[in-house]
Amino acid sequence: MNARILVVEDEADIRTLMLMHLKREGFDAVGAENGELGLKLFSEGKFELAILDWMLPGISGLELCKAFSGKLPILMVTARADSADIVRGLESGADDYVTKPFEIAVFLARVKALLRRTQEVSMAARGSTAAGFSIGDLKVSLGEHKVWCATEEIQLTTSEFKLLVALLENRGRVLSRDKLIEHVQGEGVSVTDRTVDTHVFGLRKKLGVCAEIIETIRGVGYRVKAE
Repeated sequence: MNARILVVEDEADIRTLMLMHLKREGFDAVGAENGELGLKLFSEGKFELAILDWMLPGISGLELCKAFSGKLPILMVTARADSADIVRGLESGADDYVTKPFEIAVFLARVKALLRRTQEVSMAARGSTAAGFSIGDLKVSLGEHKVWCATEEIQLTTSEFKLLVALLENRGRVLSRDKLIEHVQGEGVSVTDRTVDTHVFGLRKKLGVCAEIIETIRGVGYRVKAE
């Protein structure tokens, strides 16, 4: 696995630790000590994943998250561990969230899970016999990894896109939160029901009037209307 990863972390010891372990796993990892450099590196090269600290000098990790959202998967690694902060990070475009201090094994598992999810979406698009989905004003292109509501293109995170595709592929069926966690996060990564709810909230907000196709089945999960 030689994916190119951008690590934006101002604490030198943590940045060095992350880069060392990522490179040991075979990744092409590049580090930046502040948001400005991270933004510059992102604009100059192609990356498959961004790892962002929240509290950076200058441009914050949250601002970078908003700038990168929809363009590549994002893992936020930060000391801000309150549930409100986690929700805010996810709503700003992060696909996953790890709090400091963290175990290297957990950190690497989250990185691999995010990359695996992105690859699965790409493989599904290449192997699909259909161009995508069309329900009312909602259009989804698997090959282009794009979503439109009427004529407006909607920018989704990797997690939001995979969540929407999972619901569309199971149209008319209720998917429990546990089942959606399997679709969105992959196996071996611990997330909460609240994380799924947050992704659904973000997805609905971005879809606007097209969000009405997603139904909440209280106490169970979510589904896309059959008709």
